[in-house]
Order: sequence, then structure tokens, then C-alpha cells
Amino acid sequence: MNKHLLIAATAAALILPGVSSRVLAEPPEHATEHHELSAEDMAAFTDARIAALKAGLKLTPAEEKNWPTLETALRDAAKAHASRAAEWREKAKELHEKHNVIEGIKLHAKGLLARGAEMEKIADAAKPLFDTLDDAQKRRFGILVHHVLHGHDGGMHGHWGMHGGASSEHEDAEHHE
Repeated sequence: MNKHLLIAATAAALILPGVSSRVLAEPPEHATEHHELSAEDMAAFTDARIAALKAGLKLTPAEEKNWPTLETALRDAAKAHASRAAEWREKAKELHEKHNVIEGIKLHAKGLLARGAEMEKIADAAKPLFDTLDDAQKRRFGILVHHVLHGHDGGMHGHWGMHGGASSEHEDAEHHE
């Protein structure tokens, strides 16, 4: 029985890029009991990253009018992320203890779908502002929004393609969900 479970887990890891033993073994953002940030810490870092994005863009008064929609979308996504991360932490230990690879894959898929929907909302909210930015602001936007969306987690590489790198999510796009 354990041999079959190991074979299934190995096959899933090879077939589904980004789905590995991490699905079951590792809570969000590589958090452990020793390194997990509090909700207050995460909120403070979110506030700082959003403030850095706004400051780095050096918005004109005309551009400033489009800022609140983006800021709201970013904050809503951060709250949803925190909620999914808490859900993941609760379920991950149980799934790991039960060696439930299939439910781990389903949990991963649920997080990917939710994150995809959030990213679309952010893109829709950002578009009116982004369309008013000059080329220098657009370059900064690409770099700064990366840090807002991915914080300290390493997230995607290439800053939305702004540096010519591959624009792909971390091996587990919802590594925290």
C-alpha cells in the first residue's frame, strides 16, 4: 500500500510541475512554527509594500485619481491571501499526516484558481492607472507591483517580463494557499 502511495506521489510530482511533496509537507510561504509571521506583521508588510508602490510611481494629481481602485484591489487580494494561508495551515498538517496526496493536489488547485481570479481583478483595477503612466513609471510599476504581489516569498521571476526574464510564478503559484 505505501509503495503504491509513493509511486502515485512521485508520478504526480513529475506530471504536475510545481506540485511536489511541498503540497503536503510545507505550509504557506515556507512558514514553520519558528518563522511564521503574525497577521499583524503581514498587514504591516502589505501596507509598506503598497505605500512603496505608490511612492515609487510618483503619481501626478491626474494619475492619483486612479490610485484608490488599485489600492483597494491589492488590499482585498492580501486579505483573501491571508485567509487562504490560514486555511492551508489548518489542512496541510492533516493532509500530511494522512498522506493524502489527492486532497493536497485539490487544495493546491483551489488556491491556484483563487489566485488567478485575484490577479485578474488586480490587473483590471490597475489598467486605468497604468494607461496614464509614462514609460519610466511603467517600468517602475512592473518592478514595484512584483514586490506588492509577492512580498518576501520569491514569487515570480522577471517582474512581469520587465527584465526580459521568464514571467512565471514560483514553482507553487499558490505556495501559500
